[in-house]
Amino acid sequence: KGNYRQQTTDVGSFQVANAFGLYDMHGNVWEWCQDDWHNDYTGAPTDGSAWSRQSSNTKLLRGGSWNNNPEYCRSAFRNYSILDSNHNNIGFRDVCSGAARIL
Repeated sequence: KGNYRQQTTDVGSFQVANAFGLYDMHGNVWEWCQDDWHNDYTGAPTDGSAWSRQSSNTKLLRGGSWNNNPEYCRSAFRNYSILDSNHNNIGFRDVCSGAARIL
């Protein structure tokens, strides 16, 4: 639902926050996570810590991007990629001082 913009958008493009008070959250770029890719949540940490090993180069991505179908553009949707991949639809969210921005 909405406009297909065919590219990423600048931070601050959307004036309405989502239910968590976050802006520009879904559908801009896939976001790298610290966690390694796992097929399911069996054995996942329950304390909120990252689920990773130093030797893994396959990391979790969340959120979909501007070139995906809308059903992928939500934070619960999971995908993965190797760390040295180079795509214009993968980025990360830098969170500081209670504010978030896409770099």
